[in-house]
Amino acid sequence: MNTLTTAQSEGPSAFREAVPLEFREATKRYPGSEAAAVDRLSLEVPAGEICVLVGPSGSGKTTAMRMVNRMIDISDGDILVGGRSVRDRDPTELRREIGYVIQQIGLFPHETIRQNVATVPRLLGWDKARTSRRVDELLELVGLSREMAGRYPAQLSGGQRQRVGVARALAADPPVMLMDEPFGAIDPINRERLQTEFLRLQAEIRKTVVFVTHDIDEAIRMGDRIAILQEGGHLAQYSPPAELLMRPANAFVEDFVGADRALKRLALMRVGDVGLDPPGDACGPTVGADQSLRDAFSEMLAHGQQRARVLDADRRAIGVLTLGVIAEALREDRG
Repeated sequence: MNTLTTAQSEGPSAFREAVPLEFREATKRYPGSEAAAVDRLSLEVPAGEICVLVGPSGSGKTTAMRMVNRMIDISDGDILVGGRSVRDRDPTELRREIGYVIQQIGLFPHETIRQNVATVPRLLGWDKARTSRRVDELLELVGLSREMAGRYPAQLSGGQRQRVGVARALAADPPVMLMDEPFGAIDPINRERLQTEFLRLQAEIRKTVVFVTHDIDEAIRMGDRIAILQEGGHLAQYSPPAELLMRPANAFVEDFVGADRALKRLALMRVGDVGLDPPGDACGPTVGADQSLRDAFSEMLAHGQQRARVLDADRRAIGVLTLGVIAEALREDRG
């Protein structure tokens, strides 16, 4: 029975606030297998943060994520959503309250975009007017025009279909979202654009997100916290991206993160946040204050220059970025 009030289910974040998520020695063993797929996984995801599960094939990251909405049942241990065990919840009810986005998107090909986005509200018994308002609101939220609502998935690009998948997952405004390699099948340019758009969206809606990827660069960009899993579902390290890059817990993490840890750390820092040299007549490229130091450094290398002029949002020069400034920023970050 649907017990939601109208006030709880209208508006971009009105279903409920984000809730914390906790794995308590969550374990999955498949029949006939001696080793666990996920072995006593324990970690906490604060409400409104993105936790990225990353690791090589066979590390159990997707299995761990699917235990949250009971697509895969837990063998031992527990998972708590908002302080309540998922083992005490009806699986169907639980899944309607947890958004789910997958790499293959999974849109219904013979339904329009409007019908696809309206899937969960329809299951929850929303009336047509309320569902229609929510669909229009979500299409705008993910950057799709209303005229696309009448199209079918085959008429959209891969990136557009992925946005529809995100909109569908947000339809009932769930407090928790699961994202299984959501941008993995998208070309690099559109993948970066979708990552940026989702981070912008997350800043507005503040969901608790479990995000699975095999790409450490994507994990560093997307995650508030990163859980690196080893083969057999063992947690190797769980920490914010900067700590992960500066202090790998063991040789496995150090190898998985890669030898270019310093360059990856530059991706976490903004040009405008470091101690720039005073504005001058620097030659070379211009970079934006809101760019990452890694992107700015790449621009400097591409132009064969050791300096770059830094512009603010109004295209005014506010300083000069040099290799020395970048090196100092890395030293201060390590300190």
